[in-house]
Amino acid sequence: MSTKKALHAGMKLGKQPARHDPRTLQMANYITPSKLPPIPDSYDWTKKVKKWGMMDNDNIGDCTCAAAGHLIMEWTAENGKLVTPTDKDIISAYSAITGYNPKTGKNDNGAVETDVLNYWRRKGIAGHKISLYAALEPGNHNHIKEAVYLFGGCYIGLSLPVTAQDQKVWSVPPGGAKGNGAPNSWGGHAVPVVAYDEKELTIVTWGALKKMTWGFWDTYCEESYAIISTDFADGKKKAPSGFDLKQLQSDLKLITG
Repeated sequence: MSTKKALHAGMKLGKQPARHDPRTLQMANYITPSKLPPIPDSYDWTKKVKKWGMMDNDNIGDCTCAAAGHLIMEWTAENGKLVTPTDKDIISAYSAITGYNPKTGKNDNGAVETDVLNYWRRKGIAGHKISLYAALEPGNHNHIKEAVYLFGGCYIGLSLPVTAQDQKVWSVPPGGAKGNGAPNSWGGHAVPVVAYDEKELTIVTWGALKKMTWGFWDTYCEESYAIISTDFADGKKKAPSGFDLKQLQSDLKLITG
């Protein structure tokens, strides 16, 4: 019998099932494709961060907040002033959102991504707030490319299969999405997408960069969001040509306050 340890053995997940609120704003409603700048076939925002950090996601199910921390790192590094949230910063946000008690370990049940996004917008994580967010259309590869290229990444939720525990590149297993390859047979996981090309996407998870195929995205991605942050922009909440930032801001305020 093999005693080989799975590649991601011991790592934690922590994304609760997506809460599909019909009020959630859709990115498609704020895009005028003819006015967008050309979206390249590949783009990579990862080169200015040398060490990502685990953010305690090897010990607790705080992936939803760790993913936020990794986006903060990427955005600030791109602007020349890298900010690396501490484990304490990430755990503090996770505790405030979920009721997790870091002293006793109680209530380590993961979080809903939209709860994290709303907290991040209202209260901030590691002292950094986001301005706005909008959901991407499921299965729309152009949307994720637009979100990554225009806004420096996107925030997604995966329903991981057991087979992902030991894959160097996350891909749909030969047997398809059933058995150990079935969506959510391992559990839910939140990650940021920080690069893409014609074959694969690059995410940050458990302190390292990891690739997934577009087929894996199509099969296992449960939710995805474009995020507008002044950490990535210039501090003036500018949006690229062809994106209606003012209308998105107005609509989001109506439903979230």
